[in-house]
Amino acid sequence: MTEARKVPLLNVANILTMARMALVPVFLLSLFAAGGFDTTWRLIAFGIFAVASFTDHIDGTLARKHGLITDFGKIADPIADKALTGSALVGLSILDVLPWWITIVIAVREVGVTLLRFWVIRYGVIPASRGGKAKTLAQVIAIGLFLLPQNDVIAVIAWVIMAAALVLTIVTGIDYVIRAFKLKARAGRAVA
Repeated sequence: MTEARKVPLLNVANILTMARMALVPVFLLSLFAAGGFDTTWRLIAFGIFAVASFTDHIDGTLARKHGLITDFGKIADPIADKALTGSALVGLSILDVLPWWITIVIAVREVGVTLLRFWVIRYGVIPASRGGKAKTLAQVIAIGLFLLPQNDVIAVIAWVIMAAALVLTIVTGIDYVIRAFKLKARAGRAVA
């Protein structure tokens, strides 16, 4: 029996992942409420984003600690992350808080990695790497800072962390391409 068959699909880790997905529209509604620049609504949007982002840490920890890792979770978790960070980036770009080119670079990488995962899924699952997790953390912190009402100190810190997130985004994107081709090549050799 495979690991995915032994572990129930409906478990606390997967429920948290789906809750994170459900929070995305709530986050967007609060981000754009009152024109997108009302301090109270921005703080609410920040709070929702922070809670949703924290569920990513919790669901992964619970899945590993209690053996709740499923193939569904391996796929759904990064998709939930991308939905949350992607919607935040697009929202911030619509509000002219973040330049569109940053959102586009990150979105292209995220969509590309997701497509790569689906392309090689019949050969195996590419789990998130440490670099990918660092990239996600840097993006989440930078986005969170951009969601907050701005002052000079917050703005500088936000831009420094976003620059680091962009570097990690590109480097880990290249790493996932290499890993996908290696996985496919290994599977091809195993069949031959």
